[in-house]
Amino acid sequence: LVHMTYSKWDVAIAEDVIATFRDEPGPVLIALQAIQEKFGFVHDDALQMIADAFNVSRAEVFGVFTYYHDLKKSPQSGKVVKICAAEACQALGCDKLISDAQAAGIEVEKAYCFGNCALGPAAMIGDRLIGRATLEKLK
Repeated sequence: LVHMTYSKWDVAIAEDVIATFRDEPGPVLIALQAIQEKFGFVHDDALQMIADAFNVSRAEVFGVFTYYHDLKKSPQSGKVVKICAAEACQALGCDKLISDAQAAGIEVEKAYCFGNCALGPAAMIGDRLIGRATLEKLK
């Protein structure tokens, strides 16, 4: 499995990360993604920091944050397996794969379409896409 190393939450580092996106279109989402990439999750304090930086309400930032399921509010174990639960993968047995993986103690996160529909059910571990995913392949 791919193991990412993240910085410990630090307000000053977060401010530097956010500041790099001041002139970008759609800076709220980009800043949220950058914070998560740096720390492994989006600390609650970052929501207000981003709101202040881009002159939007905290509620607007929170709305963007909750809309995108890949954004996390707490650190993850690092061994999360994303399994596609969209229609094509449902037709190819993703629901059973999800329950089997969870029963085997694998931390599973449902995702919606990796664009690998012909080889479903599809899963993602780190940056690695797995087609025709089975419990054995996930282990």
